[in-house]
Amino acid sequence: MADTQKYTAEQIQVLEGLEPVRKRPGMYIGGTGVDGLHHLIWEVVDNSIDEAMAGYAKNIEIVIADDGWVTVSDDGRGIPVETHAKTKKSALETVLTTLHAGGKFGEGGYKVAGGLHGVGVSVVNALSTDLIAQVKRDDKIYEQVYKMGKPKGPIKVVGRAAETGTIISFKPDPKVFETTKFNYKTVLDHLRQQAYLTKSVRVKIIDETENKRFSFYFEGGIKSFVEHLNRNKEVVNENTFYVEKNIGDVLVEIAIQYCDSYNENVWTFANNIYTQEGGSHLTGFRTALTRVINDYARKNSLLKENEDNLTGEDVREGLTAVVSVKLPEPQFEGQTKAKLGNPEIRNIVDGVLSEWLTYYMEENPNEGRKIIAKASLSARARLAARAARDTVIRKGALEGMTLPGKLADCSSKDAENSEIYIVEGDSAGGSAKQGRDRSFQAILPLRGKILNVERARLDKMLANNEVKNLIIAMGTGIGETFDISRLRYHRIIIMTDADVDGAHIRTLLLTLFYRHFPELVNAGKIYIAQPPLYKVSHGKASQYAYSDAQRDEIIAELQAKADDKKAGQVKAGKKVTEEAPKNVETAEDLANVALEVEADSGQATASEDTQKIAGLSIQRYKGLGEMNADQLWETTMDPGNRILLKVTVADAEEADAIFNKLMGEEVALRKNFIQAHAKSVENLDI
Repeated sequence: MADTQKYTAEQIQVLEGLEPVRKRPGMYIGGTGVDGLHHLIWEVVDNSIDEAMAGYAKNIEIVIADDGWVTVSDDGRGIPVETHAKTKKSALETVLTTLHAGGKFGEGGYKVAGGLHGVGVSVVNALSTDLIAQVKRDDKIYEQVYKMGKPKGPIKVVGRAAETGTIISFKPDPKVFETTKFNYKTVLDHLRQQAYLTKSVRVKIIDETENKRFSFYFEGGIKSFVEHLNRNKEVVNENTFYVEKNIGDVLVEIAIQYCDSYNENVWTFANNIYTQEGGSHLTGFRTALTRVINDYARKNSLLKENEDNLTGEDVREGLTAVVSVKLPEPQFEGQTKAKLGNPEIRNIVDGVLSEWLTYYMEENPNEGRKIIAKASLSARARLAARAARDTVIRKGALEGMTLPGKLADCSSKDAENSEIYIVEGDSAGGSAKQGRDRSFQAILPLRGKILNVERARLDKMLANNEVKNLIIAMGTGIGETFDISRLRYHRIIIMTDADVDGAHIRTLLLTLFYRHFPELVNAGKIYIAQPPLYKVSHGKASQYAYSDAQRDEIIAELQAKADDKKAGQVKAGKKVTEEAPKNVETAEDLANVALEVEADSGQATASEDTQKIAGLSIQRYKGLGEMNADQLWETTMDPGNRILLKVTVADAEEADAIFNKLMGEEVALRKNFIQAHAKSVENLDI
């Protein structure tokens, strides 16, 4: 890479002003919820990471203080403080008050930077009530204080320092954000990823609100990242493949390790930004991987002459890989930077991987043979799965319709407005069929628990009737024939009982969707219905509670009304006694009415300190089958009243680890998970 030592005000270019940020923060940080709040830290940390990628910063520290302040410091070169030629302000003030101002747009500031759009620290300043910037540079400590994005005064020299660096402290504006409380684990996971991608940089996080601290330092970089992703899996090639190569101004890093999983787990990054939808670097990687493995297999007679080449799907089964490219002018598709568009990167990645993976397999023949054996087994399973899938399709065609008999379909053919409820058991299925709005709601009852697909290939999945029925009902196909445009329902709703078995069935279904239909999860098509846990009746009126806390709130409100009524009746009773004797129900009479409890029929007792309320009954629903059709519609299926949880994957690494832990073969992992979380379980029916 070219020399980047020159870093002065000349490298700071100004593209536009900062005024729109407070008016429309969502345009710059994605929203004003928890994700947007954390984006403030990412923006400031990105500047420090850019210094580290340029080879100047070695240490980055983030402190989340008790009083709402966040401080990010690094030991890089320090933001320039001299006057900027265009703005006539200091370079520091220009960066902090002007949108799209920074060293990433000029010549010589940074050759590689993550924050392409450059909104960076100026947006953090605009969305904070207070911000303090300190710069250690030229043997001095410079400081400038900001209020609501505006400087309170000029830069001042507040001390002397031999070292260099930048310290940004900010306090998020509670009027902008829904919450100003940072999540320690969210910050920790993001910083761990950044530390993997920028090897030999030390990243420290201190959360004073939870009295926690952690430090990351990975000399192995993404090689360590891949081994971290496979930490609870049985690996195929213990000697992890790793290459780091400069091609002109582009740095390519690739790490590869196979494990005994049936799934592909490839992470791609461009300038440390996670490109969820891949792009040209992923295309180059996949092309080279398939070609090199087939060439090696043919050269070493590991494939028979009459055998077809291994497909890309075959060679990626069980693959865990990280592909990281760093380039001067990344072309991302969209503000979210989810896909890299630079066409030249495809050939660069292809060339690097082709050359170095060939060397790896020749120098590690045992590892090479294990990888080929894994891919060959996948190929045989793929052919078996294709035969099974073709059988399913032929059978569906012979029946006249490709829809399973148990499916109660909706009358609408408009997929966008249609939804399907996947229901546990025939009993609940019957209630759901009677209670639904058949114009747009379809019902598919499941018999028992579906197959655990975490440890099953496609051929075994298609032999399972419940899985097969679900795939046919959705209409998308599966595997290489998957096509989301054929999806028959745009809301797929999992509706199970609120007990242990229901939770298990829900987990099995989520495993199926996450592993084999990730496109549906990413598109926001998967939902979880929330049936009520309790029906609280008082007289002729009834309310539904979806949690223990909501039940207690309802009881407290009824208790308060009973207390008010009691006080009023006592007062009225005294007045009646003075005027004329009447048959008045006294407060004592009300207090003596027993709380109706039938524990054996599924009704729940109130806590000991809850006073008795006349006419109060609390019913605990242990299964959907306990509700009649009208109740199920009113509480769980009526779009005007129901609560649906949309299934999203905010952290793919964490999701992969959880599914492997809960549904994989390692019993010890599940046992440890249960022991760690046993005390936090609510509504456990044994």
